[in-house]
Amino acid sequence: MSIEVNNESGVEVDEELLVALAGHVLERMGINPLAELSILVVDEEAMSDLHERWMGEPGPTDVLAFPMDELRPGHGAGARQEGDAPADPALLGDVVLCPQVAAKQGAEAGHGTEAELELLCTHGILHLLGYDHAEPEEHKEMFGLQGELLEAWREVRPQR
Repeated sequence: MSIEVNNESGVEVDEELLVALAGHVLERMGINPLAELSILVVDEEAMSDLHERWMGEPGPTDVLAFPMDELRPGHGAGARQEGDAPADPALLGDVVLCPQVAAKQGAEAGHGTEAELELLCTHGILHLLGYDHAEPEEHKEMFGLQGELLEAWREVRPQR
Protein backbone atom coordinates (compact mmCIF):
# COMPACT_ATOMS: atom_id res chain seq x y z
CA MET A 1 0.00 0.00 0.00
CA SER A 2 1.11 3.51 -0.68
CA ILE A 3 -0.10 5.50 2.32
CA GLU A 4 1.04 9.07 2.74
CA VAL A 5 0.48 11.18 5.85
CA ASN A 6 0.77 14.96 5.65
CA ASN A 7 0.53 16.64 9.05
CA GLU A 8 -0.38 20.32 8.74
CA SER A 9 -2.07 20.53 12.14
CA GLY A 10 0.79 21.87 14.25
CA VAL A 11 0.09 18.98 16.64
CA GLU A 12 2.36 15.97 16.94
CA VAL A 13 0.66 12.75 15.82
CA ASP A 14 2.14 9.29 15.42
CA GLU A 15 2.28 9.20 11.62
CA GLU A 16 3.87 5.73 11.51
CA LEU A 17 1.02 4.36 13.60
CA LEU A 18 -1.58 5.93 11.29
CA VAL A 19 0.16 4.37 8.28
CA ALA A 20 0.25 0.96 9.99
CA LEU A 21 -3.44 1.23 10.94
CA ALA A 22 -4.48 2.28 7.43
CA GLY A 23 -2.48 -0.59 5.95
CA HIS A 24 -4.16 -2.99 8.36
CA VAL A 25 -7.65 -1.75 7.46
CA LEU A 26 -7.00 -1.84 3.71
CA GLU A 27 -5.49 -5.31 3.89
CA ARG A 28 -8.41 -6.65 5.96
CA MET A 29 -10.82 -5.12 3.45
CA GLY A 30 -9.12 -6.91 0.56
CA ILE A 31 -7.79 -3.81 -1.14
CA ASN A 32 -5.03 -4.31 -3.69
CA PRO A 33 -1.56 -3.76 -2.17
CA LEU A 34 -0.82 -1.21 -4.92
CA ALA A 35 -3.69 1.07 -3.86
CA GLU A 36 -2.89 4.61 -2.76
CA LEU A 37 -4.30 6.52 0.20
CA SER A 38 -3.60 9.99 1.54
CA ILE A 39 -4.15 11.01 5.16
CA LEU A 40 -4.16 14.73 5.83
CA VAL A 41 -3.99 16.00 9.42
CA VAL A 42 -5.20 19.58 9.78
CA ASP A 43 -5.96 22.14 12.48
CA GLU A 44 -9.45 23.27 13.50
CA GLU A 45 -9.44 26.30 11.20
CA ALA A 46 -8.57 24.26 8.11
CA MET A 47 -11.09 21.57 9.07
CA SER A 48 -13.78 24.23 9.57
CA ASP A 49 -13.08 25.58 6.08
CA LEU A 50 -13.30 22.09 4.52
CA HIS A 51 -16.40 21.20 6.52
CA GLU A 52 -18.21 24.34 5.41
CA ARG A 53 -17.05 24.17 1.78
CA TRP A 54 -17.83 20.49 1.19
CA MET A 55 -20.57 19.66 3.69
CA GLY A 56 -22.22 23.07 4.11
CA GLU A 57 -21.89 22.85 7.89
CA PRO A 58 -20.13 25.34 10.16
CA GLY A 59 -17.29 24.56 12.56
CA PRO A 60 -14.67 21.85 12.59
CA THR A 61 -15.55 18.19 12.35
CA ASP A 62 -13.48 15.17 13.33
CA VAL A 63 -13.00 13.40 9.98
CA LEU A 64 -13.80 13.97 6.32
CA ALA A 65 -13.33 11.52 3.45
CA PHE A 66 -12.82 12.51 -0.17
CA PRO A 67 -12.95 9.44 -2.45
CA MET A 68 -11.06 9.53 -5.75
CA ASP A 69 -11.87 6.29 -7.59
CA GLU A 70 -15.44 5.05 -7.44
CA LEU A 71 -15.16 1.99 -5.18
CA ARG A 72 -18.08 0.21 -3.57
CA PRO A 73 -18.20 -2.85 -1.34
CA GLY A 74 -18.90 -5.94 -3.40
CA HIS A 75 -17.62 -4.23 -6.55
CA GLY A 76 -13.91 -4.90 -6.26
CA ALA A 77 -13.12 -2.87 -3.16
CA GLY A 78 -14.93 -4.49 -0.27
CA ALA A 79 -13.95 -7.44 1.85
CA ARG A 80 -13.07 -10.35 -0.38
CA GLN A 81 -13.84 -13.99 0.15
CA GLU A 82 -10.98 -16.36 0.88
CA GLY A 83 -9.19 -17.21 -2.35
CA ASP A 84 -10.39 -14.13 -4.23
CA ALA A 85 -7.78 -11.91 -5.83
CA PRO A 86 -7.43 -8.37 -4.46
CA ALA A 87 -9.29 -5.66 -6.32
CA ASP A 88 -7.47 -3.67 -8.98
CA PRO A 89 -5.10 -0.97 -7.70
CA ALA A 90 -6.73 2.39 -7.20
CA LEU A 91 -6.22 5.88 -5.89
CA LEU A 92 -8.62 5.61 -2.96
CA GLY A 93 -8.67 9.26 -1.94
CA ASP A 94 -8.04 11.41 1.10
CA VAL A 95 -8.95 11.02 4.74
CA VAL A 96 -8.74 14.33 6.62
CA LEU A 97 -8.35 14.20 10.41
CA CYS A 98 -8.42 16.96 13.02
CA PRO A 99 -6.44 16.00 16.15
CA GLN A 100 -7.82 18.91 18.18
CA VAL A 101 -11.39 17.66 17.69
CA ALA A 102 -10.19 14.08 18.22
CA ALA A 103 -8.61 15.12 21.55
CA LYS A 104 -11.93 16.52 22.80
CA GLN A 105 -13.89 13.47 21.65
CA GLY A 106 -11.29 11.02 22.96
CA ALA A 107 -11.40 12.67 26.39
CA GLU A 108 -15.21 12.53 26.42
CA ALA A 109 -15.13 8.86 25.40
CA GLY A 110 -12.45 8.07 27.98
CA HIS A 111 -9.95 6.54 25.57
CA GLY A 112 -7.66 9.44 24.61
CA THR A 113 -6.59 11.19 21.44
CA GLU A 114 -4.58 8.39 19.82
CA ALA A 115 -7.40 5.84 20.10
CA GLU A 116 -9.86 8.42 18.78
CA LEU A 117 -7.61 9.16 15.78
CA GLU A 118 -7.43 5.42 15.08
CA LEU A 119 -11.23 5.20 15.18
CA LEU A 120 -11.63 8.26 12.95
CA CYS A 121 -9.03 7.08 10.45
CA THR A 122 -10.77 3.70 10.18
CA HIS A 123 -14.12 5.45 9.80
CA GLY A 124 -12.77 7.70 7.04
CA ILE A 125 -11.29 4.76 5.13
CA LEU A 126 -14.61 2.93 5.26
CA HIS A 127 -16.27 6.01 3.76
CA LEU A 128 -13.69 5.95 0.95
CA LEU A 129 -14.66 2.34 0.31
CA GLY A 130 -18.31 3.30 -0.11
CA TYR A 131 -19.71 2.63 3.35
CA ASP A 132 -22.15 5.12 4.86
CA HIS A 133 -24.30 5.43 7.96
CA ALA A 134 -27.24 7.59 6.89
CA GLU A 135 -29.78 4.76 7.11
CA PRO A 136 -30.17 2.44 10.12
CA GLU A 137 -29.04 -0.69 8.23
CA GLU A 138 -26.04 1.15 6.77
CA HIS A 139 -25.17 2.46 10.24
CA LYS A 140 -25.32 -1.02 11.73
CA GLU A 141 -23.14 -2.47 8.96
CA MET A 142 -20.55 0.31 8.94
CA PHE A 143 -20.14 0.64 12.70
CA GLY A 144 -20.09 -3.14 13.13
CA LEU A 145 -17.32 -3.43 10.57
CA GLN A 146 -15.48 -0.49 12.12
CA GLY A 147 -15.61 -2.23 15.52
CA GLU A 148 -14.32 -5.50 14.05
CA LEU A 149 -11.44 -3.74 12.29
CA LEU A 150 -10.43 -1.84 15.42
CA GLU A 151 -10.64 -4.96 17.57
CA ALA A 152 -8.36 -6.83 15.14
CA TRP A 153 -6.05 -3.77 15.07
CA ARG A 154 -5.68 -3.82 18.87
CA GLU A 155 -4.40 -7.40 18.61
CA VAL A 156 -1.59 -6.49 16.19
CA ARG A 157 -1.01 -2.82 17.06
CA PRO A 158 2.65 -1.99 17.64
CA GLN A 159 3.25 -0.92 21.23
CA ARG A 160 5.01 2.43 21.64
